[in-house]
Amino acid sequence: MFESSDHPFGRLGLSTDLIGALDAQGFTEPTPIQAQAIPALLEGRDVIGQAQTGTGKTAAFALPMLDRLDTEVRAPQVLVLTPTRELAQQVSEAVQAFGAQVRRLRIATVFGGQAYGPQLKALSAGAQVVVGTPGRIIDHLDRGTLQLDRLVGLVLDEADEMLRMGFLDDVTRVLEATPETRQVALFSATMPSAIRRLAERFLKRPLQVVIPPPERAESTITQKACLLHADDRLEVLARFLEVESPDAAIVFVRTRVGSQEVSDLLSARGFSCAVLNGDLPQAQRDLVVARVREGAIRVLIATDVAARGLDIERITHVFNLDVPSDPESYVHRIGRTGRAGREGTAILLHTSRERHKLARLEQVTGQPIQQVTPPTGAEVAERRQRAWMERIEAVLARPEREAVAERLAAWVEERGLTAADLAAAAVLMAHEEVTLDVPDVDVPAPRGARRSRQDAEGPASRGGGRGKPGTRRYRLDVGKVHGAHPRAVIDVVCRVSGLHPREVGDIVIEKHQTLVDLPKGMPHPVFTALQRARLGKRPLRLEPV
Repeated sequence: MFESSDHPFGRLGLSTDLIGALDAQGFTEPTPIQAQAIPALLEGRDVIGQAQTGTGKTAAFALPMLDRLDTEVRAPQVLVLTPTRELAQQVSEAVQAFGAQVRRLRIATVFGGQAYGPQLKALSAGAQVVVGTPGRIIDHLDRGTLQLDRLVGLVLDEADEMLRMGFLDDVTRVLEATPETRQVALFSATMPSAIRRLAERFLKRPLQVVIPPPERAESTITQKACLLHADDRLEVLARFLEVESPDAAIVFVRTRVGSQEVSDLLSARGFSCAVLNGDLPQAQRDLVVARVREGAIRVLIATDVAARGLDIERITHVFNLDVPSDPESYVHRIGRTGRAGREGTAILLHTSRERHKLARLEQVTGQPIQQVTPPTGAEVAERRQRAWMERIEAVLARPEREAVAERLAAWVEERGLTAADLAAAAVLMAHEEVTLDVPDVDVPAPRGARRSRQDAEGPASRGGGRGKPGTRRYRLDVGKVHGAHPRAVIDVVCRVSGLHPREVGDIVIEKHQTLVDLPKGMPHPVFTALQRARLGKRPLRLEPV
């Protein structure tokens, strides 16, 4: 066991338990905001931190607050206010990761739009750290379900953003409800006059830490954004993975559950992938990272906290399945590629509702984000053909090729075949499960107009005929008695297979079974995944008719 004083974070005064968690996440050296804020907060001083997004401010306040907790006390001791629910969730996950080795640590995340039940349960269980948005925090104060009399630390995260969103009165009310003895840490990218007045009123002789924006170097990361419909995210992701053909890629998702779902779907479509999230033990995490470095895994599906500090040279692409509400997370995400002068590509998948966030990301990174369209069916087919040709060239270089060629020459002459006939047959035999008839996906209208309900959901009722050309009829072991209806069948089939709703043909729902027409030539892993998929609690048990 190392001495904490020998570790860069230990020299700031942090305990061994926290340093062990930092090592597990790949934190090696404190950032400037961390180096200045952590010692002051550990001493009990109030702090005003002015720093741009991406400077590591979450660790700057979370680590010293955790170090001062008394986990024997089952009452709120630290309160973190954030402007949005997404940021509240991200801060909560970060605090959970930093406190992974802190015994009996309990965290409650509270925000509007979520049922009160889980929040009340977490608070009544004795959460020592509460992370939430101002409105919901006030709701719990008014209900008497949140008591702040044992509070020792209060954090205002992204104070200027809370001001911009109209939360100044709510923040003031929360500050007035806290004990005068509590410590306050205020972090903000800018310092408008209203924030300064708030600090003058509620903070006691604070240490001011100002981190100037870094000089913007020429970035080695090409940033792209693709506008799409929400239900096309996974299909478009799969197409980008095919067309871009990254040496290795990281796909970022918001939740641990989401990471496993994306991994299952991509695996079913033939991609070699693995998950990296907070549920993974350290030994298994190390094994996954090693397999990515060796090339055994090409696609890593990760959450923000799990991928922090990850440095793998082979990562050429980063995909974002959402637009993080906290630009700091975006900076950390795309920083997993383009490292040490290497070229990298970051592709962000976003809907019309998320488009307004792109300007903030461009401002934070200091680089433009190029708008691109989803890969077309023709581009995917061309990439598949090129992959075939590359594989053929590799096979032709094998030493046993000449012996096989001599045997085939006599047979070809006997049957009157041409070399082109033989080559075409070989390619088709090797790739029977891969189709080149790839339909395009819809692209949203330039102004973000929504599709009609019919386009988004498919026909309300499908049935009758034997389907369109190029499809095959399958039987599903679910029917009306199991709650099957066309929309549910389309949802589960498309979610598992990656098909577009328009690729699903006729659907005939009977009492105990459902008949559905699906494209011919589905890859075997997709077929297997559909057999195992469930509608509700009942497995589909897909089988050809």
